[in-house]
Amino acid sequence: MTTGRGGGARSARRTDALLNRERLVAAAHEVFAADGPGASLNEIARRAGVGPGTLYRHFPNRQVLLTAVLRDRIGVLCARAEQLGASGGADEALEQWLEAFLSHARAHRGMGSVLLLDGPGEPEFDCHRPILEAAAGLLGRAQQQGSARADLTADDLVRLVVGIALSTAGDGDAGQARRLLSLALDAVHGRARGGV
Repeated sequence: MTTGRGGGARSARRTDALLNRERLVAAAHEVFAADGPGASLNEIARRAGVGPGTLYRHFPNRQVLLTAVLRDRIGVLCARAEQLGASGGADEALEQWLEAFLSHARAHRGMGSVLLLDGPGEPEFDCHRPILEAAAGLLGRAQQQGSARADLTADDLVRLVVGIALSTAGDGDAGQARRLLSLALDAVHGRARGGV
């Protein structure tokens, strides 16, 4: 069996294609976070250092690109949940992850909704399920330790955080969002600041 130069050229093209895809997803993170899900795809291509044709070869439409960005960010978010769940107390893990989820929801405002309205980029990708599973795991630990209300569900937590993110979306200062999350966490733990 022989390998000619063609094999090396194909390998180099695959490597270039993978690098272009990674650059496009990284640029899309920045542009969608700054300008929302309707951001210019040409601007994403420009920031990635490729032409629009390269973008469309990898991502034939906006939904496919949005899905790739969300899949990447949700993967990071869920990995953070696993890391927090394996170390530290249940309360601290839940609170830190909800803070990370709030940052995620504020940075990627409206992207999940666009996929639901316009149709998913990849039919098998459900952006809500992994987040619910991550929330359920951390909440379950806190409930087992008696530090979170037993009547709370993961869906309750996710809706609370998404509601905070949406209600503070136009606020450039994240302080209000953090304050609202702190109030929600008091309810999660069944406590009132200052005592009653």
